[in-house]
Amino acid sequence: MTTWHRPAKVAFVGSHGIRKTTAAHAFATTMQRAGRSVEYGREVVRDNPLGINEGATGESQLWVLVSQIRQELELSPKAEVLVTDRGVMDNFAYYLRACGLEDRFAIEPLIRSWSRTYDLVVRLLPDIALRPDGIRSTSDAFRDEIEAILDQQLPDLVLPERLV
Repeated sequence: MTTWHRPAKVAFVGSHGIRKTTAAHAFATTMQRAGRSVEYGREVVRDNPLGINEGATGESQLWVLVSQIRQELELSPKAEVLVTDRGVMDNFAYYLRACGLEDRFAIEPLIRSWSRTYDLVVRLLPDIALRPDGIRSTSDAFRDEIEAILDQQLPDLVLPERLV
């Protein structure tokens, strides 16, 4: 059996309502069945007290980014594999959208560096209709905006050999 020399980090990214949570849970379960210790980082935006979706502000999305990094720092040393439902890359897309595509808090260098800490980034694309869950937006236009920002930003944030 191969031994892990350091914790691995795998992020499932994309806009909302595209089954990231389902895919991330399935991957985490598969890794556990393969004998690896796994921690799961859930989507932090659901705990955001400052607002989400189309009405999010730069500050509320900054809260999400900082919370994402904090969660990863806490969970990473606890297992051989950390699986996250979102990464800083897709949360950065929501931040840019909330800030009118301007990096108002000059966090891009942090996001660029942190994006390099993922061993694998799995990008899911919107291939299903949005369904109301009582939390996330059901606006196709909003999801399309996030997807367009991701299309632009992701190649600059994630090494090609780590992006699937």
